[in-house]
Amino acid sequence: MAFVVLFSTMSFTKDMHYCGGTLVETAIFHKAKGCGMEMENSKTEGCSITKKNCCKNEQTVVDGQDELQLHVDKISFEQQVFITSFVYTYINAFEGLDNNVTTYEAYKPPLVIRQIFKLDETYLI
Repeated sequence: MAFVVLFSTMSFTKDMHYCGGTLVETAIFHKAKGCGMEMENSKTEGCSITKKNCCKNEQTVVDGQDELQLHVDKISFEQQVFITSFVYTYINAFEGLDNNVTTYEAYKPPLVIRQIFKLDETYLI
């Protein structure tokens, strides 16, 4: 139950770097470094023709639940009876398992001289 609460409230970011339409790098919790082919901004002021960048970054954010709503103070009497009876029966269910009583400790196993099942076997030919 603790893992369910932990993963439902955890938020993380998945960053993906595509170069030419293929996925090059994926990073979780930090930014992807890239492939090193990113274009720098041109410093020519009068040029109206720009080259399209072949690299693309995508970022996916998974938001976790911010508020946990616990209503422990609003338990009815029937629910309290159920919880106490469940805990009581669960605790008492495992008390008698430590005593392993074997009734055959006083008896010795028989001595096997011959394999009797081998003597009684019949074969159809």
